[in-house]
Amino acid sequence: MKVILLQDIEKLGKKYDIKEIKDGYARNFLIPGNLVKLATKENLNWLNNQRKKEEEQAAEELKKVQESASTLDGTEINISVKVGGDEQLFESINEQKIVEKLKEAGFKIKKNQIKLEKPIKELGEFPIKIILDHNLEAEITIVVTAEKESQ
Repeated sequence: MKVILLQDIEKLGKKYDIKEIKDGYARNFLIPGNLVKLATKENLNWLNNQRKKEEEQAAEELKKVQESASTLDGTEINISVKVGGDEQLFESINEQKIVEKLKEAGFKIKKNQIKLEKPIKELGEFPIKIILDHNLEAEITIVVTAEKESQ
């Protein structure tokens, strides 16, 4: 029996693959679980339409990520922190703090997209890589400054 896989199935294939499988396996397990559709002419036309839609969505998403990467690339984020004697920071700058500052600047970046080898524990400028979807990269600069004391 020829079927179209509706999702990835371990040891069988990937989503939208067309596979030849045993009738009993299809009737008793795959079809009742809505894991496959029979490979009829109607369903094959549906499959072609689905693939086209997904390609268009992927292209649109890639375009959005590229735009986001180009606006993000070269951005400078200022973070002011309390410092003690010898300009030692009272707190370190980690991925979460960077995400919060990027969010304030209007960027939607996840913590796991920021490649920070170790938390920043000193004043200065630090280049940080951000890995976006579709393996696109952007580099931002984090500027850590001493917080002004208000009295």
